[in-house]
Amino acid sequence: MSETVERHEFGAEVGRLLDLVVHALYSDREIFLRELVANAADAVDRRRFEALTGGVPAVPEGGAVRVVPDKEGRTLTISDPGVGMTKAELATNLGTIARSGTRAFTQSLAEAPAGDRPSLIGQFGVGFYSAFMVADRVEVTSRKAGAEEAWTWASEGRGDFTLSPATRAEPGTDIVLHLKEDAADYLEPFRLKAVIRKWADHITIPITVAREGKDEPANEGTALWRKPKSEITAESYTEFYRHLGHVFDEPWATLHWTAEGTVDFTALLFIPGMKPFEAVEGERESRVRLHVRRMFITDEAGLLPNWLRFVHGVVDTEDLPLNVSREMLQATPILARIRRAVTNRVISELKARAKEAEDYAKFWENFGPVLKEGLFDSPEHSKDIAQLLRFRSSAVEGWTSLADYVSRMKEGQEAIYVLAGDAPEALANSPQLEGFRARGVEVLLLSDQIDAFWPERLDRFEEKPIRSVTQGAVDLSKVAAPEGALEEAADVSRLLPLLKDALKDQVSEVRATERLVGSPVVLAAAEGGPDLQMQRLLNRAGRGLGAGLPVLEINPRHSLVRALAAKATGEASLADAAGLLLDLARVQDGDAPRDPGAFARRVADAFAASLG
Repeated sequence: MSETVERHEFGAEVGRLLDLVVHALYSDREIFLRELVANAADAVDRRRFEALTGGVPAVPEGGAVRVVPDKEGRTLTISDPGVGMTKAELATNLGTIARSGTRAFTQSLAEAPAGDRPSLIGQFGVGFYSAFMVADRVEVTSRKAGAEEAWTWASEGRGDFTLSPATRAEPGTDIVLHLKEDAADYLEPFRLKAVIRKWADHITIPITVAREGKDEPANEGTALWRKPKSEITAESYTEFYRHLGHVFDEPWATLHWTAEGTVDFTALLFIPGMKPFEAVEGERESRVRLHVRRMFITDEAGLLPNWLRFVHGVVDTEDLPLNVSREMLQATPILARIRRAVTNRVISELKARAKEAEDYAKFWENFGPVLKEGLFDSPEHSKDIAQLLRFRSSAVEGWTSLADYVSRMKEGQEAIYVLAGDAPEALANSPQLEGFRARGVEVLLLSDQIDAFWPERLDRFEEKPIRSVTQGAVDLSKVAAPEGALEEAADVSRLLPLLKDALKDQVSEVRATERLVGSPVVLAAAEGGPDLQMQRLLNRAGRGLGAGLPVLEINPRHSLVRALAAKATGEASLADAAGLLLDLARVQDGDAPRDPGAFARRVADAFAASLG
């Protein structure tokens, strides 16, 4: 065999290319090991496939990807018993990107649609060049399966590479990295195993790390999601769920399926049985892991919308390329189809589980507030999400759905009524409900912060509008009250303008209402503006400007209002009484009176007068 060493130029801009790969494409230096292990595992898979056709010898029994650190020689070797490469393939696969020049390469990446970007898996390609992040010289010795000769490709990444004859006892590839001074940690077996465990734990090809002359397993080597469901026990699912999420509970639901059609993928997802702290108050991004050919790519691919971020698991596909954007995966058409399919599958599972009310209540109490965000964030899914909503109610115990509410609506009732506030207990005793209870009209009680936002987005359910009882005038005249449930109303036609005049700078309107029975007054929001709960949230956030003045509604059947109506003459001054009524309405809604000291004095004076 000739000893001639051939020298080849990468291209005029190789320095810029390597700078791009090393400094721009990868933010985490340890990615180089993931790239090289991915290439090695892929080479083994390709040899296995070709062996099925009889074209090449089979992979040796127990064939593994070996990672061998040599502290004395300061080298790190990644060896595989894969399909290997010929001399021509070494030159092409390890020189294609560089030979085309940095400008053409970067321009092609920028101009190509996300789904059409160069596929480099199995060709080493850009992923291979990440080796220069930690090495100042790289040598690749490879023997093609079915061939006798081997060749070595070598480069210091400075504009050229060499090809020379070599020997290798078996088909496969050895990559030898001569590590830089600041990359010594990658000569430590425990560090190498940690990186492999993080990025390639579930590759089915065994990966080992040499330590003190022995090869120690570095990955689990079994992708649970790739096994038939019939071969997986409940205990195995639970163990994987706990490992994946670093939790100790049992999953509430396990979804394991394989999709075939316009896009092929396998998914193993879990809905937790307990609410983790961060599900509501921490990060809002979904963290379902994306794998390509069992190789972990990222947990930041957004495979589920944020309002399903409580779902954990893995989605594995062969339809996406492992390419330059592996770390910072761009939105490709294929990924978009996977997102839609996975989201729809989770929604279908929730619909099926929702039929078991008691079991579904456990899920809802954990993740209901998160799911409601979808009504605001994803209008295209609002009809599906609406079927999954559950609420506390003024009329029934436990949780109820919108469909059940509609089935109980009274004759003449035209809307679904909701009341939003901070606590279910306070809402259940709110004066806002008095007139509804007197007529047997049910009101849904909403106490999550998101409840101030989504009703306007959903707007209606089964053609019934959803209305906040605190927003605008509520007309209950079409719903008959039981005989004797309501006293006769006083004539307040003269009282209303007097109260409005006394409170002209503090309310937008004073009007009689049908919503009260035992309370004299209540506040309402103006028609078309945010309801009272939304206004409170805006005020707390320092964004209350522009909400408008509230409406003061008075109960013409209450004894206090009757007495005021009797005194309502053009010469009467109702300033103090009007102020007291407004403060009473504010206190009832959980707000402070305008002037707490003055309010306390008025109450004390009224109490003293009643005792006299």
